[in-house]
Amino acid sequence: MSGEEVEQLRAAAGSALATPPVELSKADQATTARTICALLAIRFPGGSVELRVPPFAAVQLGIGERGRHTRGTPPNVVQTDADTLLKLAAGALSWDRARELRLVQASGIYAELGQLWPLPELTAGP
Repeated sequence: MSGEEVEQLRAAAGSALATPPVELSKADQATTARTICALLAIRFPGGSVELRVPPFAAVQLGIGERGRHTRGTPPNVVQTDADTLLKLAAGALSWDRARELRLVQASGIYAELGQLWPLPELTAGP
């Protein structure tokens, strides 16, 4: 993960979380979703939980796993949209609130991803 990609993610987060928020283009939504998924894959290598951000990205993460899932759909699946993912990553929305608002769908015993948010790359200074 390059520093430039993280800086682009910070800029996108700043725009999306501004008051009033600036709506990100589809291209920027795709880039932010893919960058967040790449950061998570580095931090949590494995394959017990699949995080889906249709239509932009999907990543398998090692959360509470005893081994890599190898066939078919993982038993632990989390799905959300790019805007919600960015808000979670930036700390502008809590996992519990996102679940309460049904902005995140999660199934499986390891699909509790509250401990992942916010991402340090978006909450730390430059």
